[in-house]
Amino acid sequence: MSVFAENFLWGGAVAANQCEGAWKEAGKGVSISDVCTGGSSTRSKRITKTIEPDTFYPSHEAIDFYHHYKEDIALFAEMGFKVFRFSIAWTRIFPTGMETEPNEAGLEFYDRVIEECLKHKIEPLITISHYEMPFALTEKYNGWASRACIDLFVTYARTLFKRYKGKVKYWLTFNEINSGTSPVGNFLSLGILNEGTTDFNHQVDQEQLRFQGLHHQFVASALAVKAGHEIDPDCKIGCMIVQMTTYPLTCNPDDILEAQHQNQVLNYFCGDVQVRGEYPHFMKRYFKEHHIEIAAEPEDGIILKEGCVDYYTFSYYMSNCASVKADQKEISGNIMGGLKNPYLEASDWGWQIDPKGLRYTLNELYGRYQIPLMVVENGLGAYDRIEEDGTIKDDYRIDYLSKHIEQMREAVKDGVELMGYTPWGCIDLVSASTGEMAKRYGFIYVEKYDDGSGDLSRRKKKSFDWYKNVIKTNGENLD
Repeated sequence: MSVFAENFLWGGAVAANQCEGAWKEAGKGVSISDVCTGGSSTRSKRITKTIEPDTFYPSHEAIDFYHHYKEDIALFAEMGFKVFRFSIAWTRIFPTGMETEPNEAGLEFYDRVIEECLKHKIEPLITISHYEMPFALTEKYNGWASRACIDLFVTYARTLFKRYKGKVKYWLTFNEINSGTSPVGNFLSLGILNEGTTDFNHQVDQEQLRFQGLHHQFVASALAVKAGHEIDPDCKIGCMIVQMTTYPLTCNPDDILEAQHQNQVLNYFCGDVQVRGEYPHFMKRYFKEHHIEIAAEPEDGIILKEGCVDYYTFSYYMSNCASVKADQKEISGNIMGGLKNPYLEASDWGWQIDPKGLRYTLNELYGRYQIPLMVVENGLGAYDRIEEDGTIKDDYRIDYLSKHIEQMREAVKDGVELMGYTPWGCIDLVSASTGEMAKRYGFIYVEKYDDGSGDLSRRKKKSFDWYKNVIKTNGENLD
């Protein structure tokens, strides 16, 4: 008998800006991802204020899920998906974010996607905002730096809750909201484009502005949660955190305190606000020492308390180490880097592979929050090679995922309440951090390459049938 619940939600995850394409179709507006050029592991993508001719923008076509969604969802159904996590492109519904009426053609597209999921008995799990806010809001308000974005987001969220009431049970407000605690989160998450920024990896940073933008997102998320519960009392609305689990590099107490501090600010701050409904104690000192003053309205505290999430979701790819010594070897990573752990191997992109860290993380989070958890991103970005016989033998991906599922199983035995698991990029898509196709995650290979070429055809990798069997056995057979 499986340790996972009978109704455990096995599935996969994607994001609109990384898979849909059709960037100007049926009234869609320009998003912040649409002005990001292609990049690579060695070359940062650029942020351009206008679309440059003869420049490759990977989100413009991506893998064209917009026109292939029926084929793709059928493949997910063949694997046995119980849930499919995807996001709605804000600019398909409100092209500039400032319209008074939604774009009906955009709503109708998601009508079709949701119906296709339900036809295959797949629960939609929808992220309302996943790194693709309208670029018009960056131009007018410098994104979430302005409180004006709160009402605009809530209008957008209410539109979705009303439209898909009774069809969509699971929602997430903001993807990886805590990426706003890092300079790269300026444009990526908050739509903040400070003067002089062109390089995505090295953005001009004003920490005060960034944390103010985060506060606005907290209030917007809480208001959306409250609205969602009023519109559809049966729906469940969660938060989504990029989990950057950090260990002390040594048993030096200074390293232990440094790791604790990084975990508090990077991992727990945003979760505490969204689950507990208030700012945690440790941020008071952080704000004081960093000369940050959050401008809040008198009612914000009540809003945060009334808009706590129902469940907690997170992405987990790797762990990092922290030390007070500056001469340690650094590694790259999701959103931001850290120090090299001598006990771990790393992926092609330098991300440290730490399955046991997932069990540790699940226990830490459940002990802290005592609400259901869900791993909504986990996976291995790798260079996949098509063999002469047309197959893709991605045993390295199977090895990575099976070890993480094994540790999830252990966490459930530990008593963690785990709802589901949606590996990232269940079909190949554009990388959010590097803007490339070469960094592939999927169970399904898409013929699309970093020069924009490719016929967009789909083919199953070896991991496709492996994951199908994992779902069929409810996580018992990982061979």
